[in-house]
Amino acid sequence: MASALPTKKARLNETGFKSHHKPSIKGKEKATSLASSSKATSLPITFKVVAGSYERLLYGLEGSTFIQNDKVSFILKPIFIFPAHVSPIKAVATSPGGKWLATGSADEIVKVWDLKRRKEIGGLMHHEGSVTTLAFPSRSHLVSASEDGTIGIFHARDWSVLRTLRGHKGRINCVDVHPSGKVALSVGKDSMLRMWDMMRGRGVASVKLGKEGEIVRWSTGGEMFAVQSGKDIDIYSTDMSLLHSINHPSRLHDIKFCKPVRREREVLFAAAEDKKVSVYDLLPKGAKPNLIAQIVGHENRIKALQTLDISLPSSGSSPTSTTILSTVSSDGNIHIYDLAELEIAEQKEILPVATYDTKGTRLTCVALGEGELTSELGGKRKRERENGEEEEEEWGGIGEEGGGEYF
Repeated sequence: MASALPTKKARLNETGFKSHHKPSIKGKEKATSLASSSKATSLPITFKVVAGSYERLLYGLEGSTFIQNDKVSFILKPIFIFPAHVSPIKAVATSPGGKWLATGSADEIVKVWDLKRRKEIGGLMHHEGSVTTLAFPSRSHLVSASEDGTIGIFHARDWSVLRTLRGHKGRINCVDVHPSGKVALSVGKDSMLRMWDMMRGRGVASVKLGKEGEIVRWSTGGEMFAVQSGKDIDIYSTDMSLLHSINHPSRLHDIKFCKPVRREREVLFAAAEDKKVSVYDLLPKGAKPNLIAQIVGHENRIKALQTLDISLPSSGSSPTSTTILSTVSSDGNIHIYDLAELEIAEQKEILPVATYDTKGTRLTCVALGEGELTSELGGKRKRERENGEEEEEEWGGIGEEGGGEYF
């Protein structure tokens, strides 16, 4: 297991981040970033929904679409349900391409699963506190954060620890990696917002927020980010200039930027205690975000949400792709929404297009993964997906736990 890299404290001024080592988000770099260097040439025609729960249960669903009466319909089919940890599941993440699944728990273990083959690979016993965040910035890297105040970066080739980032004093609530893969932001109990150089594995800057940040999210283009705390969402530019502040009517549990495939402008989703996901239109810089729709259907607080672009069945002049939103709630339901509904001018409330009822399980987190791809994906990328990716041949495994089937 790799030793921790020391981080250098950055000085702070009133305008935002200040550091001699602040990485550039733009421009070319010789080093390889954590972001995937290639984009998929087609979208998946099926998708996976994975949800964790307070009861330790992990739910896996397969989603698909079909044409009925000239309209696209959605269906969810359960593919696994089992107790994945000995304590509540706090975080789940799927890798680009849908091969790897990572789950984190209050038992302090990050478990890795081969989602395509439905096998447990093993457990990463790196943290000494509950796991709070998991993310795959690329196929080859996993990022985790914990109540122990550290961030772990793992290589998916052999699941070795590449870096351990230290700087927060106390629990880290959330980490999000910039779309370029070069930098990441984190917020924690110490009320600090920290920036990390992911290419060199060290902290580069910090800002005291004056309140505990619960969630931090980059926009899809990486030109701004949002920090959520309680009922408030503050949106910043990359130079830490405050662009907008949103005071939501009820306590928030998750936020996410998204640019639906049929929409010109980005939107911000805010999942809250009021049983709804509010949709804010991000107008040009300087204009206040406008509430354009509410996503409804749950009967209790919405705990987490995720989005994914998918292909649709061919039907004449109908759209060939859309963006879906998945939400999980304390009511035990997993919902799927078609974000094409945002384009209907008179549509103010959006209802789910598919629902799965876990019969009262207290769901805590959700991830969306790619399923089967359209036939246009060819060449090496297609062969790697069919064979479980070439990297698997070089694996040394994680530990004695590896290899167990979970379905």
